[in-house]
Amino acid sequence: MKKLGLLLSLALALAPALRAELKLPAIIGDQMVLQQKQVNPIWGWDTPGTKISVKFAGQTYAATAAADGRWTVQLAAQPANKSPQTISLAGTTKRELTDVLVGEVWMCSGQSNMQWALGQTYTGDLEGAGARRPLLRIISVPQVGTQELKTDFKGQWAVATPANAKEFSAIGYLYGRYLHDILDVPVGLIDNAWGGSAAEAWVRRETIANEPRFKALMEATVKREAALTSAQGQADFAKSVADHKVAGEKAKAEKKAPPRAPVDWLTGNARPGNIFAGVVNPTLGYGIKGVIWYQGESNASRAYEHAALFPFLIEQWRKEQGQGDFSFYWVQLADYMAEKTAPGESAWAELRETQTKTLRLPNTGQAVIIDLGEGKDIHPRNKYDVASRLVRWALVKDYGLKFPYRSPEYQSVAIADGKATVTLDCFGSKLRSFDVAEARGFAICGEDKVWRWATGKLVGPNQVEVSHPAVTAPIAVRYAWADNPVCNLFSDEGLPVTPFRTDDFPLTTMPKPVGTAVP
Repeated sequence: MKKLGLLLSLALALAPALRAELKLPAIIGDQMVLQQKQVNPIWGWDTPGTKISVKFAGQTYAATAAADGRWTVQLAAQPANKSPQTISLAGTTKRELTDVLVGEVWMCSGQSNMQWALGQTYTGDLEGAGARRPLLRIISVPQVGTQELKTDFKGQWAVATPANAKEFSAIGYLYGRYLHDILDVPVGLIDNAWGGSAAEAWVRRETIANEPRFKALMEATVKREAALTSAQGQADFAKSVADHKVAGEKAKAEKKAPPRAPVDWLTGNARPGNIFAGVVNPTLGYGIKGVIWYQGESNASRAYEHAALFPFLIEQWRKEQGQGDFSFYWVQLADYMAEKTAPGESAWAELRETQTKTLRLPNTGQAVIIDLGEGKDIHPRNKYDVASRLVRWALVKDYGLKFPYRSPEYQSVAIADGKATVTLDCFGSKLRSFDVAEARGFAICGEDKVWRWATGKLVGPNQVEVSHPAVTAPIAVRYAWADNPVCNLFSDEGLPVTPFRTDDFPLTTMPKPVGTAVP
């Protein structure tokens, strides 16, 4: 019996070694695309102390698995290569990665408008049917919300086909298709978008918690976490579920959704740090050219906070990725909700302004789509034009091609004789009004700060004269400043003028002072 016990103990001791193997994360696998012209980290795990050998493109790289089992090698920069290559790896076990290409890699992030599948768009059936591009590769990261830093996910690279392209991000696929066809190089797309997500969920919890500008956000977060996980919180949820069941048919008739369990928020897409830990962290370090981003709807009611949060997110991603100031291009919020009969304030307009101001960061760009939205649907189906406006930035800024790429932006205003003359920077183009000669979408106010729709008249290639008979001494002008503005100014190439305001009046989304009465 002693001998049997000894053998059993020995077998158990040897079991880990017998199961030991070289492992790779999902982001590194067959059919992947490596970013051209830059060093590409390749990493994985093996038994601590194991010597790892990696062979690629005629070169051999060596590493040693650390105490936690992780190892990393840096593949030397390679030019774009359409010919499938193999990466050979050897450690405790051996592995070969096949059909590896070198080209351009972009990450597609944000909320539902980036997540929106190709098959759900107006042209999705046609685009999907034509998705026969063996050099265009895609991978999707599952939606995992957690406070624990994940190092891997379930997924794999695949060649874009009519079957899988229709399930992939529409904007991402169309953006990648443009790059593939115009640059004539392999393209890899990483889709990690999550519908309804808040910006703060995309940032590492520790960094946002240590940033004084977000003290109020994190205090509210900690308070909510405590409430949801407390015994009282559990009791409150149980009672709300019971009440909903009692309401029965009445609740259903009134379209009242059943109460959400505390775990839904705790593991969801709004809790600070959740998406970074579960979705972003597993891909950190993989070589990319840049990020395309479409998010903001979930933060519109807190636009004032977003003015600091959005650039912070970009800066933190760049630090985390360790590839310098890689390109980061985003979509400004589309027009949405009801068209207002009178000009006034708008949280969505304020959010758009925060996006425009973030252009101060290097290697950033903004696709303006104030003409592509749908008032009754937060998900505009036309993703084709969204992708085309995004890719213009990359083609010009990253690849040196010559295309119109930037929407006209506010430059200055001059007020004289009861009229305001607005000058726009058209970036080498000129203005044109769509459909009618009048430049629509302008509002003007005097010292009373009462906004009135104004008459806009093109008076030069980049100037608009704005006036209203009741405003004899104007002090400020706004353009397309509404949730769903009626506006018609474009560049000569069809890029819409960026919404703007010339005033610095307090934003409606500014936090109210403690103790302020709520009307």
